[in-house]
Amino acid sequence: MGREVQFDDEGVILKLNGITALFALKLKLKMPYNTIKSVYVDDFDAPQWMLRMPGTSISALHIFEGSFKYADEWYFLSYENRVPLVIIELEGHEKYKYVIFEMDDPVRVASNIRKRIMEVLNKN
Repeated sequence: MGREVQFDDEGVILKLNGITALFALKLKLKMPYNTIKSVYVDDFDAPQWMLRMPGTSISALHIFEGSFKYADEWYFLSYENRVPLVIIELEGHEKYKYVIFEMDDPVRVASNIRKRIMEVLNKN
């Protein structure tokens, strides 16, 4: 899988590698801690009328990589299977309202992100 979650002092970074980065037309996406409204794991089906801007979408194979716009909100999608996904809802981010991506252990990843946010909030 061509994704990893990294942390720095300012936020969560979704790093894309290999073919995933190529399809998404992006190497990384930074989400400042103060823009993360919620983090959870759930199923997600991209709406049929989502506009791809830019990215790759092969809906028959359930592959979505890159930036998409739907109902005046920007989504960053990075997944290729119908499995539970990490869903991050953002508020005040420079572009995205949702970042939705596939990971091997989505519950652990979501938990680690929430834990890191709490550590940063408690430090300030």
